Amino acid sequence: MSVLYLSALLVSIAGLLVLDARWRLFVFAAPLRALVVLVVGVLGFLLWDLAGIGLGIFFEGRPALLVGIDLAPELPLEEVFFLVLLCLTAMESYGLARRLLGSGRSR
Repeated sequence: MSVLYLSALLVSIAGLLVLDARWRLFVFAAPLRALVVLVVGVLGFLLWDLAGIGLGIFFEGRPALLVGIDLAPELPLEEVFFLVLLCLTAMESYGLARRLLGSGRSR
């Protein structure tokens, strides 16, 4: 049982949130909208994961790096945090691109 991977995910999420707080790219720009988008994105990817698991495409890897808590067969707890990180990265990248390209609303 290891918390290394989960810790790395949490540190990465925290880092993204710090950048977001500074530049108001996603969560801190519109918290309610961001929460809805984040939840929908994570749930969509979880459904995709469950479909892949059901088809035998996805499987749990390297259990020595995981905490050992499975939410479903072949679906470790860390997957949810990875999906949050994935969605946050995508949405903050989009917010940054809009700002850099000048198509965002000026404040």
